[in-house]
Amino acid sequence: MASHNPRDFLAITATGDDQVGLVQRFTSKLAEAGCNIEESRMALLGGQFAIIMLVSGRWDALSKLEDRLPAIGEELGLSLIAKRTREASRPQPVIPYQIEVVAMDHPGIVHNLANFFASRGINIEDVNTSTYPAPHTGTPMFSVTMRVGIPGGTHISNLRGDFFDYCDELNLDATFEPPRT
Repeated sequence: MASHNPRDFLAITATGDDQVGLVQRFTSKLAEAGCNIEESRMALLGGQFAIIMLVSGRWDALSKLEDRLPAIGEELGLSLIAKRTREASRPQPVIPYQIEVVAMDHPGIVHNLANFFASRGINIEDVNTSTYPAPHTGTPMFSVTMRVGIPGGTHISNLRGDFFDYCDELNLDATFEPPRT
């Protein structure tokens, strides 16, 4: 049964060998189908280009795009995964906070941070990580920036204190602030 909601959504993940013009060619296929990009993240990871996006459109435009995705993937050399979705709904109000952590690179940093927040019922909504050599020494460094949604009613100053104590135990330098707009 077709939806009558004028803003249906399709979440698309695409990966493939990096190539000049890939974003232009892929987004032209979305526009041709009558779809709009609501949100996207695109990154070069090693020699692979990765795209994750939320596309909106009328139900028939999204259906047309879904039907064409296998051919688009073949034509552009992309592995594509698409899934119908809906606007995010929150069971309770949340307060957005931005977390930034820098440390000498070692396995488990993201896992430890995820464990801290999950154990407190806090959802991680966005994560970006990178590695880089430290100035002067060249020591491998790791940086993570994440946006979390803290449930309303949470005592923020206690949470911040617990978070900084946790980071001190793991030798992580961190900030915990409302997001900058």
